[in-house]
Amino acid sequence: MSDIITANDGSMIDGKSIDYASIYPGADAPENREYNLFIGPNHPGIEGNFALKLTLEGDIIVKARTDAGYLHRGFEKLMEQRLYMQNVAIVPRICVPDPDPNEENYARAVEAIAHIEVPRRAQFIRVLMLELSRLASHLFAFGGVAGTLGLYTLPNWTISDRDRILELFEMLTGARVYHIYIIPGGVRRDLPEGFVGRVRETLAYIESKLPEYDNLLFENKIVRKRATGIGVIPPEKALEWGVTGPNLRAAGFAHDVRVDDPYEVYNELEFDIPVAHESDVYARIAVRRREVNESIRIIRQVLDKIPKGPVWNKQPNPLKWKIPAGDAYIRTESSKGEYAYYMVSDGDVRPYRVHVRGVSSTHGVHVLEKLLIGARIEDAAEIMFSLDACPPEVDR
Repeated sequence: MSDIITANDGSMIDGKSIDYASIYPGADAPENREYNLFIGPNHPGIEGNFALKLTLEGDIIVKARTDAGYLHRGFEKLMEQRLYMQNVAIVPRICVPDPDPNEENYARAVEAIAHIEVPRRAQFIRVLMLELSRLASHLFAFGGVAGTLGLYTLPNWTISDRDRILELFEMLTGARVYHIYIIPGGVRRDLPEGFVGRVRETLAYIESKLPEYDNLLFENKIVRKRATGIGVIPPEKALEWGVTGPNLRAAGFAHDVRVDDPYEVYNELEFDIPVAHESDVYARIAVRRREVNESIRIIRQVLDKIPKGPVWNKQPNPLKWKIPAGDAYIRTESSKGEYAYYMVSDGDVRPYRVHVRGVSSTHGVHVLEKLLIGARIEDAAEIMFSLDACPPEVDR
């Protein structure tokens, strides 16, 4: 068998040892052991218009750089050129899967500077909108993580079930995705006839599907093996890196703006803060799964306790509405983490400055780049989706 070629350390041709380094000079040099791989910006393993520039050695990622900028929109500067009420139509587009926290933050920032009182019924309706949006966003996230693991049945289920929530939004606001509903002073219109019953039916349906989600995804042995111990955020680094929301709670920190800095009527509602300690891919999606139960619990309390009364404290003509000079920093617990707006008014009809403190630049850029180093290429997508970032918000 003189024609058999073995490995470098004992290669044989015609019974003679072969030194491949002499045939391919520099073959063992580090720069020749690495190669570049680009994923995105249009790829099923990427969450939205976003890209990864990876350097690998074999199957292991040794360098990682995120590549954003495919959705440049300049929302913050646009808001400085538009009237206060006109901006209500802009802000939901900053994060498509969970748009309502943007409306909430913007409205509350204006209200804080202008000292506007919001009717109690409107406060309950705002909480209803925020929790329905959280539910829809988490269902989307479950499907995203499952898809990266080759479990394509679940995204078909969760995206379909999410549509039932979007139908509620359409019934209430006339729009499925960008609702333009939470406005300074309250909400745009009251709940339509039959809406409360539709919400209860939708919650019951989603609850009936949760055991199937659990069986297919969360109790799946293959999923557990693929997601456990992967993409671990060291708890001692979580706060240092600016991690918030479910990603922080999965690292063992029971931090939630709804409890730590209550807004609207959250301090009148009972709910728990799900926490895990493993801080890996599985822990992050498991925390979101438990949050679904808590959101359903919150929505039912809202429907039971919502008072009668007006839903909007009428404001002046938007064309002439001048907000007093001042500034405000407002934060909200979105499905993706702590979301904040800093607004400055100089007393004119337009905001002087608006800055969005989103979560996605932290989770989807800085943290992701750190977690990808040392990971295997097949785990890159699941790590990204488990962080649940929002590319439009990175490019705001």
